[in-house]
Amino acid sequence: MQKRGMNVDKYMNTPITKEKIKNLEAGDYVYITGTIYTARDAAHKRMAEALEKGEHLPFEIKDEIIYYLGPTPAREGQAIGSAGPTTSSRMDKYTPRLLDMGLAGMIGKGKRNQEVIDSIKNNTAVYFAAVGGAGALLSKCIKEAEVIAYEDLGTEAIRKLEVEKLPVIVVIDAKGNNLYETAIEEYKK
Repeated sequence: MQKRGMNVDKYMNTPITKEKIKNLEAGDYVYITGTIYTARDAAHKRMAEALEKGEHLPFEIKDEIIYYLGPTPAREGQAIGSAGPTTSSRMDKYTPRLLDMGLAGMIGKGKRNQEVIDSIKNNTAVYFAAVGGAGALLSKCIKEAEVIAYEDLGTEAIRKLEVEKLPVIVVIDAKGNNLYETAIEEYKK
């Protein structure tokens, strides 16, 4: 895939540092390999409550990626069931604090509010989108899945995933460029 004469397919291993993030641009296709974590609304609420009490998060968040995912149960021989993204805006009220703590990236779908976009810029972070409706295909990139916290939340428990070439698109880069806005302008042309 080409964009303005440049190759936009990028391969990235986790953890992702600010230096790696600075090389990403809105619209880039990225294939992530390594460890990422899952958390949705209920897990984010629990993490916020833990921080309010002065407790530690269930995993070291610095330079990590959270995938907004609540997978379906795994079928026999699979690490995980369908693994499609959930709507990211439901995590917006929790996201700036996690970014301030060193969270490097998020994977989800849909728009983010201005506070999150500003926090992405201020913290040199990145927001990726995974294709909604492609959960069965995305699950094939997940080689291992282990519940590490909040098991009582079922599908919303925090999981540690080992992924191989998980395909995502940079939607909001560290400069604040937003593919959801620039794509509309490109389409109008």
